[in-house]
Amino acid sequence: MKELTRAEEQVMLFLWDMEKAFVKQLVEMYEMPQPAYNTVSTIVRILERKGFVSYRAFGRSHQYFPIVTREEYMQFIGLRIVRDYFNGSFVEFNQFFMEKGDINPNEFDRITDIK
Repeated sequence: MKELTRAEEQVMLFLWDMEKAFVKQLVEMYEMPQPAYNTVSTIVRILERKGFVSYRAFGRSHQYFPIVTREEYMQFIGLRIVRDYFNGSFVEFNQFFMEKGDINPNEFDRITDIK
């Protein structure tokens, strides 16, 4: 699996939420100013080449849907971050966020209780 660019990730977030969509529907999901139709269409085709989405043809239109789940990508990107930035240590990962104040002690206790 390859890491997504921010633009690709945004399209995937829309597709994961919508489950399937035409490019026009994806464009409408963006806040103003919305990107051009051709821009979103290009991103979707890149995602197709990367193996993240597939489509059903309806004449000349294509309805796209994710073939990589949000959970699969979350696991991939999460493990990569822990490996590349925290020496593969989930302890270092959690400690970093606790020290920065992003995880409060109650949340940390909940994390340590997970089996």
